[in-house]
Amino acid sequence: MSLFSSPTRDLRALWRIPLYAGLLLVFFTLFNMVVERFPSLSRSPNSPSLLFVEESVGFAIVALASWILSRIERRPLGDYGLPLTANFAKEFCQGCVFGLCEISLLIGLIAISGGYSFGSLSLSGVAILRWAVVWALVFLFVGLFEEFGFRGYILHGLAQLIGFWPAAISLGLVFGYVHSYNPGETWPGELGVFCIAVVFAFTLRRTGSLWLAVGWHAAFDFAESFLYSVPDSGAVLPGHLSNAYLHGPTWKTGGSDGPEASLFSFAVMAFMTVIFHFLYPAKPALTPASPLPTLSSPTPQIQPDAVAAVQNHDANPDDPAAPNNS
Repeated sequence: MSLFSSPTRDLRALWRIPLYAGLLLVFFTLFNMVVERFPSLSRSPNSPSLLFVEESVGFAIVALASWILSRIERRPLGDYGLPLTANFAKEFCQGCVFGLCEISLLIGLIAISGGYSFGSLSLSGVAILRWAVVWALVFLFVGLFEEFGFRGYILHGLAQLIGFWPAAISLGLVFGYVHSYNPGETWPGELGVFCIAVVFAFTLRRTGSLWLAVGWHAAFDFAESFLYSVPDSGAVLPGHLSNAYLHGPTWKTGGSDGPEASLFSFAVMAFMTVIFHFLYPAKPALTPASPLPTLSSPTPQIQPDAVAAVQNHDANPDDPAAPNNS
């Protein structure tokens, strides 16, 4: 059974969580010191090279800190949300389908209402494939880093103190707050980030792993930034497929934030959550097994009338009404 299905209370999380946070602080500080030695990277914050390095190394740092805690807790690293089971690829691909469907429905609603135009192609030939592969790799690590970072060990540890859903909601608020530092981010976008964080925690609760959430997260960001070529959390990335543009009121298009801050986004998100709920029903709780019947023979019950008849025969052996045992 997954750690996230029914987390047990453990006060040792009171010192394990600070230890985990301290490890992250040390590792990320060292990483930033290395990045500062390459000023060309810091001058291009939206370059695929820098994003790939940041997200892949960020994921590696979170995994390393989680591995250290897994040695202390004497459990496999995969218990914290990314188990390499036989179904992990299947769950990841299913998550990709959810992500592509969500962003496609969202863009479709905005387009039908007159708020989105695909525009002309900005790439051609081999460049389309090259940029598709580049952004697919980048957003794969975005999904791994952000899901494992906010809903991996830290969710496990916090759930041991306050329960799964209070922990998931608290980390969702932090997730939304962190995104507020993105250029062009608005409060509807931050609210949308919080809501999708809770949805991803819901998928973790139902499936027992983060693989579906990773696929959902990665596919949504990839299609939003590359396929539909619109802002993603306020950032317009280079190497997008078309010269698409959004037009109309902010409530419809999301404004500078992008479609994920659109009013339509919340409706589509709710719809996809309902679909997930029915496709992945909650597993019934295990009940104690009934005790097995004993193999010993039951003690025979002697009726009072039989006892009285025997006693009467012993007292009156010549009585013809008495039972004859000879």
